[in-house]
Amino acid sequence: MNASVAIQTLPEAKNDEELIRIVDEVIAYIKSTGLHYYVGPFETAIEGDYDELMDIVKECQHIAIRAGAPSVAAYIKVTYKPEGDVLTIEKKVTKHHQ
Repeated sequence: MNASVAIQTLPEAKNDEELIRIVDEVIAYIKSTGLHYYVGPFETAIEGDYDELMDIVKECQHIAIRAGAPSVAAYIKVTYKPEGDVLTIEKKVTKHHQ
């Protein structure tokens, strides 16, 4: 695992319920990838291969639009280590969620 991405998808929506519905569709897509992920209150972290993660980040925008958002913004954080592994989600947060 040479990369970790945190993505916060911010679709334009007419109300909070619609916003949550669209974000839930994006999260469902992330879950469907089979990669290890962690959903937090502001963003979702995903671990895997750098190129695969970049494709997932791109598809998250398309998912939000297909779900009905007229536009979507996203905040993305990327950790990439071409040689070796990056710190895992488990190493970063497990001690805080016991």
